[in-house]
Amino acid sequence: QGIGAGDEIILSVMEHHSNIVPWHFLRERKGAVIKWLDVDDDGAVDLDAYEALFSKRTKIVALTHMSNVLGAATPGRALADIAHAHGAKILLDGCQGAVHGGVDVRALDCDFYVMTGHKLYGPTGVGVLYGRKSVVDALPPFKGGGEMIDLVTTETVTYNDPPHRFEAGTPPILEAIGLGAALEWMTATGLEAIAAHESALAEQATAELSKLNFVELYGRAKDKAPIIAFNIAGAHPHDVATILDRAGVAVRAGHHCAQPLMRRLGRTATARASFAVYNTHDEVDALVSGLRKAHDMLK
Repeated sequence: QGIGAGDEIILSVMEHHSNIVPWHFLRERKGAVIKWLDVDDDGAVDLDAYEALFSKRTKIVALTHMSNVLGAATPGRALADIAHAHGAKILLDGCQGAVHGGVDVRALDCDFYVMTGHKLYGPTGVGVLYGRKSVVDALPPFKGGGEMIDLVTTETVTYNDPPHRFEAGTPPILEAIGLGAALEWMTATGLEAIAAHESALAEQATAELSKLNFVELYGRAKDKAPIIAFNIAGAHPHDVATILDRAGVAVRAGHHCAQPLMRRLGRTATARASFAVYNTHDEVDALVSGLRKAHDMLK
């Protein structure tokens, strides 16, 4: 609502496709204009370049809070302050940010914040959308069905208050219960303890991989998430991932649903190691050993 022909949306080149494709729908169907914010090789945002993208037609900013490829965190509050100064709303994609350190949406002062259940050790098919009440109250429903209505007659219909207005039909009950259980477990374990463990693993992995002269690392931002994107020089990341898999080490290989960022980095794909609360230092050693083996096989 409120975005029409010529209205502008600001995205960055390191967005996940899930925060790109819906905005392309508005470009295709309503004539909206997408403006792109570049980042440096580590995923850092230039705030002056960001502010220069705004105009009187800018309606919304939709940016990642933490890159799923480079692990770099964006300065959420500063981004929000600049957007609001120009009369625009801001959405932060927290699918990674919510996992690796916790989130305070009031401190961020964002209008929307989104996260997904399966990144929070919960089920697939469920997520969370936070919306500022004053903004959400003004939004019309996007889907019709049970629960989202207040009164239906043959002449008219009135709608429920948020959040029910946006939850038509039967919700994913089991998935929501599972997500709640996962969040309770994370809270009981301690978000700071989880973050400290992940950070120690990432520091070990970065130090060890940096010693391998055949490994290319992407993104070295300070205080980055425990996400390490890499390639073995001259080898396809799918081949590397296959060899690691046979050695019992699971990594992701491909463009990571971030093709604009791959083009920005001059790569078609990378491998990516992501560390979580259940990983161990021995598994970091297994990754390094597996990469040595992959290099020997592929050189």
